[in-house]
Amino acid sequence: MKQIKLNGVILVENNMGDFDKMLTILTPNLGKIGCSARGARRPKSLLLSGTQFLCFGEYMLYKSGNHYSLNSCEVIEMFYNIRTDLDKLTYAGYITKIINDVTTENQNSYQTLKLFLNTLFAISETDKNLDFITMVFKLRLLKIIGFSPNIYQCTTCKTKQEITHFSMKDNGFKCKNCAKQDTGAIAVSEATQNAIKYIMIADSKKIFSFQLSEKCQKELELVATIYLNEKLEKEYKLEKFF
Repeated sequence: MKQIKLNGVILVENNMGDFDKMLTILTPNLGKIGCSARGARRPKSLLLSGTQFLCFGEYMLYKSGNHYSLNSCEVIEMFYNIRTDLDKLTYAGYITKIINDVTTENQNSYQTLKLFLNTLFAISETDKNLDFITMVFKLRLLKIIGFSPNIYQCTTCKTKQEITHFSMKDNGFKCKNCAKQDTGAIAVSEATQNAIKYIMIADSKKIFSFQLSEKCQKELELVATIYLNEKLEKEYKLEKFF
């Protein structure tokens, strides 16, 4: 039996038996792992708080074969404001579903975990528009998992002049002339183009540190939503928890 100490976020918690839980934890180096937590639902259990949905903590695990079991944990961040606000909880649950879909076991998930934590912090601790936070999250995640768009020139003719559209088919910006041949390309203003560039290259802790007009936010939301759905081949919808 091997002992492992790691940090992680609880993506899923399911009841098991009378007092146990089965957890899905996103970790930086082992990726997404399943882990049993015996007695975690007992009222006086030391595992009670650290095994809740979205808890970020330090976990001591035992590995036997391919199975992980939780021995002890220490809470680092509970994201309390998400737990007390239904709208914040809804959006946090939405991004968690996406994270759950793009992560696997035995995967280096450091960058994905960092984005997830920064996004949860933005939802929990700021008053930024939740749709804005979500669209930024989507585009940055696509970069991390290998779908970074071409943001420096037209994807077809390579010109840097008169960039007017974002192409889903060709993964990036298109100029005015080339966009005429791409019926699925979305018109994006210069401000929206700059926002996409910023999301791709900014420091991970600063990706939410900009503002957009309402018109540009709608453009960005359209690009982020369609681009994510196409690349992941799945349509994601917000769902209320209650």
